[in-house]
Amino acid sequence: MIVFDLAGKQRRIRELQAETAKPGFWDDPERARRQTQRISELEAEVEPWEELIARAQNAAELAELLEQERDEQLEAELEREVAEIRRRYEEIRQATLLSGEHDRSNAYLSINAGAGGTEAQDWVDMLARMYTRWAEDHGYETQVVHQTPGDGAGTKSITLHIRGPNAYGYLRTEVGVHRLVRISPFDASRRRHTTFASVDVIPELDEEIEIEIDPGDLKVETFRASSAGGQHVNKTDSAVRITHLPTGIVVQCQNERSQHQNRALAMKMLRARLYEEERRKREEELAKLRGEKPPIEWGSQIRSYVLHPYTMVKDLRTGYTTSDAQAVLDGELDPFIRARLEQLAGERAEEGEAEQGQ
Repeated sequence: MIVFDLAGKQRRIRELQAETAKPGFWDDPERARRQTQRISELEAEVEPWEELIARAQNAAELAELLEQERDEQLEAELEREVAEIRRRYEEIRQATLLSGEHDRSNAYLSINAGAGGTEAQDWVDMLARMYTRWAEDHGYETQVVHQTPGDGAGTKSITLHIRGPNAYGYLRTEVGVHRLVRISPFDASRRRHTTFASVDVIPELDEEIEIEIDPGDLKVETFRASSAGGQHVNKTDSAVRITHLPTGIVVQCQNERSQHQNRALAMKMLRARLYEEERRKREEELAKLRGEKPPIEWGSQIRSYVLHPYTMVKDLRTGYTTSDAQAVLDGELDPFIRARLEQLAGERAEEGEAEQGQ
């Protein structure tokens, strides 16, 4: 169970604000910046709950009026408001489950086709559409950073830049292998096919986070960007591919108009990938110390989407299941994201209790 300490956070905001009024506070610009940033973060957590409480109080007053005198128009208005309050509550509660260092950040989401040729490449397109629809439903901005067209149809790999509050915190629950079972539209014999695609998500890092990169460790290549239809986006080598030789990490960017812009964005993505790689290594080391077996990335299948002989989407980590596969492919991912965040929050709580018991 997740408890949001509204009163405690409100009290902490007042304490931090009081400190900013003390003599000499602004003499240390770095300390002042960190403190004002923390105040802003706390206010961003508190304000949605304060607004929700105010709406609930207004709804309660409206209900009292209806007890005194029945009014069909007011009853309909109250029903709509209660439904909206419930929807908003679930939305805010889901955000409360976020606890990672970069959960509030924008995200880079990459999808890569597994074995299976055209079938797997079409699955990449379906997943890219699913995440784009989800992002649109949340008011997020989505931009294709890089796309490698498939052989004849579909997409081999695609990277989306998804911008909006908590984008990374939500989408990091999608990392892993996604499995599709369906009658292939590319099979003349109408046989059932199983195909896979991997999803990876990294945060867009704050510019203040320093990641040291030796220029000598980089292999930079330029090439012409191509659309999914095979036509050149431009007639110059503006697309950029950067390989970090020590780790083998490759990033590509073709969206911007100039080579300089694409290189700058590619370097930004590389910094994020190196940071995430280091974080994962630390987690694996901690898992070894605890005696846990780290997951095999490509084998860590997290979700199955079955379109034939029945329709079902099942998350293999949380067990959350729905028969409305089309709704999921149209972007209705929140129940899956919420179930995973609650699972992770429960695991953190258990770890905390275990540590206290030692």
